[in-house]
Amino acid sequence: MSSNREYSTAGTLRLGATETSPCFRASSEAGGKTNLFKELEFHQVRKHSQHTAGDAFMVHKDSRNNRLLTVLSDGLGSGVKANILANMTARMAIKFAESDTDFVHYAKVIMNSLPVCKVRKIAYATFTVVDCRPDGSVQIVEQGNPPFILLRGGEPIEIDCREYGSTQGDYRRLRVYRFDAHPEDRIVFFSDGVTESGMGSATYPLGWRIQGCAEFTQKLVGADPRMSARTLAEQVVRGALQKEPERKAYDDITCGVLYFRTPRRTLLASGPPFSEKRDADYAETIRSFDGHTIVSGGTSAEIVARELNAKIETDLFRFRRSTLPPVSRIEGVDLVTEGILTLTETLNLLDGKPRPAQENAAVLLADQLLDSDVIQILVGTKINQAHQDPNLPVELEIRRSLMRRIATVLETTYFKEVKLEFI
Repeated sequence: MSSNREYSTAGTLRLGATETSPCFRASSEAGGKTNLFKELEFHQVRKHSQHTAGDAFMVHKDSRNNRLLTVLSDGLGSGVKANILANMTARMAIKFAESDTDFVHYAKVIMNSLPVCKVRKIAYATFTVVDCRPDGSVQIVEQGNPPFILLRGGEPIEIDCREYGSTQGDYRRLRVYRFDAHPEDRIVFFSDGVTESGMGSATYPLGWRIQGCAEFTQKLVGADPRMSARTLAEQVVRGALQKEPERKAYDDITCGVLYFRTPRRTLLASGPPFSEKRDADYAETIRSFDGHTIVSGGTSAEIVARELNAKIETDLFRFRRSTLPPVSRIEGVDLVTEGILTLTETLNLLDGKPRPAQENAAVLLADQLLDSDVIQILVGTKINQAHQDPNLPVELEIRRSLMRRIATVLETTYFKEVKLEFI
């Protein structure tokens, strides 16, 4: 872990105690002829001398029109003043974009209404707005922020843009891009804390710059074509931080990544069916599922193993220092964990609890859910009397309530498509 922990910042939408901000994820099916999913995440480090980030990252899913809107705004300077200006700008941009009118007009309104620094003659906040439509079309509006990078086929490509001037002078220009997304496209956008990282050093006298960022992202995706938006955003921020003297952020560093892909699917099954007559159907649903499969609960695992004529092998040594029960293996199932304790800890992680230093079953389960776009949750409704004991800790909620809460946080916080089914 880097020594920069004390300078970490919380993300605009989530809080945590990790070195950098937790990533925000939004997954949404593009639909139409493209049928793509949009995975959106960001990573952020605030300036080392500040307690508040001067960059704002906001996301809005317009469920009425199935649009995904995101804004990255960079307030002038750093700290509280920059944070207020960045958040104000981002909220205005989201509201205007959501209105589905001519956003170029409203972008000019935002640009012209922002106060201008009398000394530096630049706006008090810059912004990048990304508007994704259900048919796979994308509109990006930039004012003052570095140009975004579009990775297509693993390589950065150029997209034509239209530029609009400001009524207050040519020192502010509005860039507007319109294009159709392709499968495996990645849009990487950031504040100037990324492109200007390392500025003034012997190695990077002019900073990392767009070209350096583009080459870096191309190399990362080339080495791992399935790299998630979460990992790519984090790697870009870490790459920028490594350019800074003593690896201390001398400006707020924020990177967002939008990844268009075919949906990744996961089935989470927990609890035995209400009727034993459904055991075979329960196991067959897991066996035939097209995607990753997770079984949580000892009784559930026994049913699946019996019906699939497979053995359960418990790994007692993988997480021997963990306070949670160990993971197991069943042929044909990707992850097998204990039930209520592991699911409760998984919910805590999804709700923003810092990740433990050592991996455990809950970390594996949470990571798999976060790496998925479509999640089917299959809940057995047979009552386990052990979990109705009032003397047990409050955290041991009955399974149905716990799974509902997991489904809710996946839908509302991470914008997942979740199907909850009781059997």
